[in-house]
Amino acid sequence: MSRKLTIANKEKPSVAFVHLGCEKNRVDTEHMLGLLAEAGYGVSTNDSDASVVVVNTCSFIQDAREESVRTLVGLADQGKEIIIAGCLAQHFQEQLLEALPEAKAIVGTGDYQHIVEVLTRVEAGERVNQVSNTPEFLGDENLPRYRTTGDAVAYLKVAEGCDYRCAFCIIPTLRGNQRSRSIESIVSEAHQLAQQGVKELILISQITTNYGLDLYGRPSLEKLLIALGEVDIPWIRVHYAYPTGLTQEVLAAYREVPNVLPYLDLPLQHSHPEVLKAMNRPWQAEVNSLLLDQIRDQLPDAVLRTSLIVGFPGETEQQFEHLASFIETQCFDHVGVFTFSSEAGTIASTLPNHIPLHVAQARKDKLIAIQQPISAQKNRALIGRTIDVLVENNNPETGELVGRCSRFAPEVDGQVMLQGASDFINVKRGMLVPALITGADLYDLTGELVGACEMVSAVQQQQ
Repeated sequence: MSRKLTIANKEKPSVAFVHLGCEKNRVDTEHMLGLLAEAGYGVSTNDSDASVVVVNTCSFIQDAREESVRTLVGLADQGKEIIIAGCLAQHFQEQLLEALPEAKAIVGTGDYQHIVEVLTRVEAGERVNQVSNTPEFLGDENLPRYRTTGDAVAYLKVAEGCDYRCAFCIIPTLRGNQRSRSIESIVSEAHQLAQQGVKELILISQITTNYGLDLYGRPSLEKLLIALGEVDIPWIRVHYAYPTGLTQEVLAAYREVPNVLPYLDLPLQHSHPEVLKAMNRPWQAEVNSLLLDQIRDQLPDAVLRTSLIVGFPGETEQQFEHLASFIETQCFDHVGVFTFSSEAGTIASTLPNHIPLHVAQARKDKLIAIQQPISAQKNRALIGRTIDVLVENNNPETGELVGRCSRFAPEVDGQVMLQGASDFINVKRGMLVPALITGADLYDLTGELVGACEMVSAVQQQQ
């Protein structure tokens, strides 16, 4: 969590929150914080402040489950009473109550809206299992929310769940099928966030390019982006852009709506058609290459990120080399690489020919080694250019401000270190400022704030 929240009420106990996992999970945490605060509970993101701790867990891959379990055991060892929410609760349900006496309740991914009722029942001495077998709830702009990302950045969940059945993925089991919010609901919340001073709005769901399919009978992301063009937020970023939903209309919206960033996070996972087929991905390798060519043709300034899985069961050396060549040829701006994680309940966990972990790790290392000079070259190309930077932190010892340009998404991409920023006393966190890029490395940029006249103009525009 990025900041502490404490709301005092002597008649209610204090409840602490620990957030784990993805940004979709973060939004659920923020709603639970808002609901409890509205009900008069003291809520905090510091677990030392409370005897009851709500842990919103992740169960996507083995590493995430292990982190969740470590956190739960650590809190139990401190004598905390625990409410386990999120994907781990949805995944394991009764096992958690049996294994952890300190766990007073479990709350599923489609049940976090009941957090006040759950806590009331816990206070009355009940152990609560609040997990719907089929998650159906979808939060909206009317649900209380306390943001944990700072003033300038907000995540907006446009849909929940997923209709795809990729062989390696447990998400449909944990989150249910896709259910989209209406355009009107999303735009209403975006206006609320704009009034709170948000400068960057990040649209999230499992497959954002399939937004609206369940609600309107066809993917409707382009209509949503056009509607959000009227919202007073300078940067709107979309996670995640699956190939199946990147229609001509969607690409046109990226190109024509001024505040929609040409940043496309494409979780392709692999390039070889046989591996993609085994993964049950709804597209093939040639589609990937054709789509990337199309994006670059229509969006010359596009920033392309992808995520990849190595070591999928049966992945041959030849198939991996196909992927390595794909990365070398396509020159993505950013690449995330993961070793395959076998998830019980998925098709992939039952497949033969699992790859030894040391082989998968070596393949991951090779892809990263291929990508690093590509990313460095992309960053070096920005040297000498003046670009907008969203200021997020300051270092009082060095006088540096730290922020991001539009090419960098929060948490997963790089940062921009602004040197000599102490000379500009009016520049504060949450502001968009112009900066001359003076240096670059594998992941980050360095820069200098532009001259006083330009800076005064930029500041005045945001006040």
